[in-house]
Amino acid sequence: MIRSYFGIEAAPFDPRHVCLLPQQEEVLDTLRVHCQQGGLCLILGEPGTGKSVLKQALIDSDPKRLIAPAIARTLHTYLNTLKVLCEAFAIDFDGGAHTCEKRIIDEAFRLNRQGKMIAPVIDDAHLMDVLCLRRLRLLLEDFPKNHNLVLVAQPCLVRTLALAVNEDIRSRVTYSVAMMRLTNEQTQAFILDQFDRAGLAHNVFTDRALNLIARSSDGVLRKARNLCLGCLIEAIRDQTRTVDIDHVNAVLKQPHWRAHHDLQQT
Repeated sequence: MIRSYFGIEAAPFDPRHVCLLPQQEEVLDTLRVHCQQGGLCLILGEPGTGKSVLKQALIDSDPKRLIAPAIARTLHTYLNTLKVLCEAFAIDFDGGAHTCEKRIIDEAFRLNRQGKMIAPVIDDAHLMDVLCLRRLRLLLEDFPKNHNLVLVAQPCLVRTLALAVNEDIRSRVTYSVAMMRLTNEQTQAFILDQFDRAGLAHNVFTDRALNLIARSSDGVLRKARNLCLGCLIEAIRDQTRTVDIDHVNAVLKQPHWRAHHDLQQT
């Protein structure tokens, strides 16, 4: 609907066209170096701060040399986690945990002999049971040394690893980074860059609307994206091709954008 109304070929904020921000590029370069040395890396951040974009960039960065299977279903048991790994490595996952472990280790050494690095990525790792994470860490001890386990998680994972009982995991962390919220200027630059990629003119959003979106998104990329898309839909409802501050306010009145105490007063 947005594409046809505004006459653009690509949808705004299409995940396939999202480009890494400079700070994300720096993190990606560091992660690729650590993948050559082995270890455990943490990518931490609040929801919507760009962790998933960075994860996908790592997976796609060098498929010929870097194999980065993603484990996104972190609420699974250890056996199911192994089966997800087997599926990612395109190997048979029939049998028990011991059988799957042996196949995964054999595949890891086969890839190593081909000169490839391995970097399993666990998304939402803060939801994974620590016992499952520990067993996975023990499995990776038998991998070739040029592998790296990447945990993508919310900051609460740091508190979990800080417990004395989890020192065996925390002591193996070789690199960690926190994805910070953007400034208002960075948020506006991100939005305008996405407009350019979609072929949407900058003047579709007035300066007042763009400033309010930047302030209201709190430096969170996902919020900025959702606000912009909501505003475009409001403009379509008004049959106008200009998004003004009234359209932004119309979106911000929706319950999920409002503070809890504001909802209690209505």
